[in-house]
Amino acid sequence: MIVTTAGRTNDEMVRLAKNVAAELSVPYIQRNKQSILKLQEQAEDDILVVGKNRIEIHPWQGTEPLFFHPNSAMFRMKRIAKGEHDPFIQSSGLANGNTILDCTLGLGSDSIVASFVVGKSGKVVSLEGNKYLYYLLKGGLKSWDTGYSLMNEAMARIDVQHVKYERFLANCPTNSFDVVYFDPMFEESIEESEGIKGLRNFAIYSTLTPKAIEAAKRVAKQKVVLKDHWKSEQFERYGFTVFKRKTAKFHFGVIDVEGS
Repeated sequence: MIVTTAGRTNDEMVRLAKNVAAELSVPYIQRNKQSILKLQEQAEDDILVVGKNRIEIHPWQGTEPLFFHPNSAMFRMKRIAKGEHDPFIQSSGLANGNTILDCTLGLGSDSIVASFVVGKSGKVVSLEGNKYLYYLLKGGLKSWDTGYSLMNEAMARIDVQHVKYERFLANCPTNSFDVVYFDPMFEESIEESEGIKGLRNFAIYSTLTPKAIEAAKRVAKQKVVLKDHWKSEQFERYGFTVFKRKTAKFHFGVIDVEGS
């Protein structure tokens, strides 16, 4: 990874880019009006671009830049506020005051919605194993202004941690969260999800293991929830009860720890 500025830059942007490079312990290079593609060809590496309003990651030999955006969370929150149905909230059973461990932060949409639902008295801890995604999401969740105060507050409350979920779960006390949630990168492409395209280049692909599922069941007081492709064999493999949705390409599966 290499850090640079947007094409139209200034002293403040250069200072910020240098600070970002220092925080991530990666090189900073001057833009010198060169294209991102040119810089990538010279460095043969990914480029993190510090702009006026946002940070973007441009993957080497990739096509889609990655940047933080609340994604579908805004629409989902407004539907929930109107009393409408949300499959994630229904399957997880989340309510005000609950705690949830999101083992796979991704672009943060489910964590944002969870934070909105559990409110100030609840807690959302979200894990990201890739340090660049972690940096992008942690900063975006704290600073992005959606123009919707309840959403800004929900994003700011999320506790984002740079750690792989396997390690976190192993060190987590028993019954420390109401819900433990997994949304691994799908084994099959889901073309309808625009936000997933840029994420694929940086996400850590890890197959759920029996050890991870057992750890999640120990840590969860109520439920372990898995979101995966409708064809996934992991639902049956680990004993999830599946909430099937006729028109969706992914389903939610639940292990009811409280009732077991």
